[in-house]
Amino acid sequence: MIFKGLEIATTGMMAQKTRMDIVSSNLANMNSVNDKNGLPYRRKIPVFEAILDKEQNGIPLSKVKVKKVIEDPSPYKLKYDPKNPLADKNGYVKLPNIDPLREMVDMMSAMRTYEANLTAFNTHKGMILKSLDILKV
Repeated sequence: MIFKGLEIATTGMMAQKTRMDIVSSNLANMNSVNDKNGLPYRRKIPVFEAILDKEQNGIPLSKVKVKKVIEDPSPYKLKYDPKNPLADKNGYVKLPNIDPLREMVDMMSAMRTYEANLTAFNTHKGMILKSLDILKV
């Protein structure tokens, strides 16, 4: 029971790590096209889920995890390039629906949330160590 705070903060850090991995993948595939169907890469979005672990003194203890990763349904970007082999009959090429600015904001948000969980983890660890020091005396 004493280590639940550490466990909860750890699940938050793992979820944010997954989020950073997905953002990195989105940025890496900004210009990618699927070889099989010729469609551009679709931006991926993590969906988080809170899992009620148990209640302690009436306070719910929830963990977090990535429930699934979905594709962003927003439309592809279009670019007029009639000489491109992937252009449609009107000369437009479909590009991935990735906005680098949006991805960087998501990355910064994930990093800050990770850091907040790390701070909670270290604070809880410090309280446990201080409690053990008090009990030694």
